[in-house]
Amino acid sequence: MEVELPWGARCAAAAFFVSSLCVAALGVVLLLLRRWPWCGCHVCRAYLAGSWRREFANLGDWYADLLRRSPTGTVHVHVLGCTVTANPANVEYMLKTRFDNFPKGRPFAALLGDLLGDGIFNVDGDAWRHQRKMASLELGSVAVRSYAYKIVAQEVEARLMPVLANAADSGAVVDLQDVFRRFAFDTICKISFGLDPGCLDREMPVSELADAFDAASRLSAMRGAAASPLLWKMKRFLNVGSERELKKAIKLIDGLAAAMIRERRKLGVANSHDLLSRFMASSGDDARGAADDKFLRDIVVSFLLAGRDTVSSALTTLFMILSKNPDVAAAMRAEAGAAAGESAAVSYEHLKRLNYTHAVLYENMRLFPPVQFDSKFCAAADVLPDGTYVDGGARVMYHPYAMGRMPRIWGADCDAFRPERWLTGAGGAFVPESLFKYPVFQAGLRVCLGKELAITEMKAVSVAVVRAFDVEVVGENGRCGGGGAAAPRFVPGLTASISGGLPVKIRRV
Repeated sequence: MEVELPWGARCAAAAFFVSSLCVAALGVVLLLLRRWPWCGCHVCRAYLAGSWRREFANLGDWYADLLRRSPTGTVHVHVLGCTVTANPANVEYMLKTRFDNFPKGRPFAALLGDLLGDGIFNVDGDAWRHQRKMASLELGSVAVRSYAYKIVAQEVEARLMPVLANAADSGAVVDLQDVFRRFAFDTICKISFGLDPGCLDREMPVSELADAFDAASRLSAMRGAAASPLLWKMKRFLNVGSERELKKAIKLIDGLAAAMIRERRKLGVANSHDLLSRFMASSGDDARGAADDKFLRDIVVSFLLAGRDTVSSALTTLFMILSKNPDVAAAMRAEAGAAAGESAAVSYEHLKRLNYTHAVLYENMRLFPPVQFDSKFCAAADVLPDGTYVDGGARVMYHPYAMGRMPRIWGADCDAFRPERWLTGAGGAFVPESLFKYPVFQAGLRVCLGKELAITEMKAVSVAVVRAFDVEVVGENGRCGGGGAAAPRFVPGLTASISGGLPVKIRRV
């Protein structure tokens, strides 16, 4: 029996079909234009044809190879209108010397604007300075650092260790990347908002907020891979495809963020230690809502981005590497035992003395930085220290992932995992390198304000795990992290995550 649709429904269906057809046609045209070999250089041809995939697992590995071969450590990808550099002098010039001439820029803000809004990671100028000043005051306070470490220690003892112990006793294979993502999400929500999503409870529940944030991050990053910004903007205007999915995810994030803000106001912010409460208090917020809700919402999302994906990414690659370097795990275990003495737990004061563990963390992030590249836009035509001319309005990308693999920066053994390169003297004191040589935490005026909190969290987790367990990576990623620090396949996104996760077997020490 045939049913005739109402006239309005037929019009809506026809409009959807036509709009989808237009987007598809536009995408094909733009892709063909992008693939047209109007630039004859080998870099652009390899990028457009995708021929780099024959030799490299990741785009970042291809860039690293190009930059190693370049005499200046800088290359042009003309079809993208982008200059890519792994030259520390250029990084310092962009992030310090000529900071005002290399802002995030409007194109970047447009890509991530729906997710990050006017948060600290997506703005320039006075808006950025205001937020950075507020964040610096809060994140630098002893009270916040003490509160954050207390939360981390509680989460390690009450949730992370029982989950790993259960896996060890049952012999089950677990996805350690998923475990660390859940741990980091619970931790950052508690520290930042006083909210406990319970993602790492034994039942491993689904979190609407975590899933929505994953989807929004992935789909926002996909905009940068579009054949032209016009394509994703058209899809957003028509509310179809990935842009429809992104809009749905952000709507959920906005609703949950608004609920957090309402709850904070209801409970009062005067005696609360979470970061959202402290920001609200410093803004003069109270039950009447003096602070702008949009401003607070953008703070919520920025904290989630900074505190979850970066920490979980670094911890995941760390244990991938330790699986292939058991001697390093054993040295970490011995160092922690010597520092803690008879104490079963490693305290905050103990963590400060763990120089070798500190070096292990830095060496891991040298090879596998959580944020593999970062982009700026050149406001006015400029010349980089290596002689590279950059036109006004052009994109300039500095590449920490490639920089960690440059012999001219780290020596002939740059591909090797060697924590000792960060240690010196008879006592093995940790000696940091220039942040412009190692921009894992950015550098200059935009250096990461949460750096010390992140390092402390990673130390607490890594030490607790290696003291109790051995971790063995299984599956195809089991070959990664050994000699030559072979890289796994990464999923394209705002932060590095391993395709297929990190399946492991856990054994008690």
